[in-house]
Amino acid sequence: MEDFYNTTSQNSSDEYDGEQLEIPDVIYVTNWIVLCIGLPLTILAIYALYSLVRTNHVAPIYVINLLISDLIQFCCMIIRLTRPEDDLIIFVSVCIYGIALMASVGFMTCVAVERYLLIAWPLWYRFKRSIKTSVVVCVMVWVSPFFWGFVAFLASDFMDPFHLLSIYLLLPFPVLIFSLAGTFKALSAATSVSSEEKRRIVGALILVLLNYTLLFLPSLIQLLSEKAREDENFSILSFSIIQFSPLADLVLYVFMRKGAFDRLLACLCCRKSETQQTSGQTITVSDDVEA
Repeated sequence: MEDFYNTTSQNSSDEYDGEQLEIPDVIYVTNWIVLCIGLPLTILAIYALYSLVRTNHVAPIYVINLLISDLIQFCCMIIRLTRPEDDLIIFVSVCIYGIALMASVGFMTCVAVERYLLIAWPLWYRFKRSIKTSVVVCVMVWVSPFFWGFVAFLASDFMDPFHLLSIYLLLPFPVLIFSLAGTFKALSAATSVSSEEKRRIVGALILVLLNYTLLFLPSLIQLLSEKAREDENFSILSFSIIQFSPLADLVLYVFMRKGAFDRLLACLCCRKSETQQTSGQTITVSDDVEA
């Protein structure tokens, strides 16, 4: 990935041949789109969550850390867009970006497990959860990329570092599937959780699984397959897709907001109802004309 970044930063240009964007330009445009949309919205989301904490609401610690990891990724995008000539700056930004990306996967897993516990074990979760435990888990998630990188460095002589990285990214997958399946199974028995809360939890879990599957799966294929790593077009595609992960996390934040999901459903239902009423009036008027 380091060589890929170096090649991108050195060879990027603003030329357009009239038929197809050059590969560096594709990444350049993708970064600008994600940055312009995601950076201000992420800052607003972090501020909104901070306001909730100040009003004595329960702090959504994992979501806050997930948004912070996205904010770090945006900062690395800014450095990449400036196209620095210093190789050390490029190397440091690549390392920081990788750490933030790996941490975001960990916090997505924490969000999924937390949602599952809230449905499957609501009483245990409400009485046993604590800020201290959440902080310890967050510290472990932030430290894990450093630990995994150190293990990959030590094992580089007898094992492909790309395969080690793919193992790190594959570990959350069974946890996400188990959390979603367990949540669906426990929905009928969860009497202490409101219907609104159930919809938000299920929506958040489905979104996390979709985010992981659609955005991270191409990068996993690239890491596992040497042939895919040698395919420059596939490398660019997988890297461009994973850039949209922070935007998907913002949608997850909307699902986590109390009342936001129901308001969205109400809006959609109102639009559907208005459409049906309009269609019904049109049919009635047509019948009158024919009569």
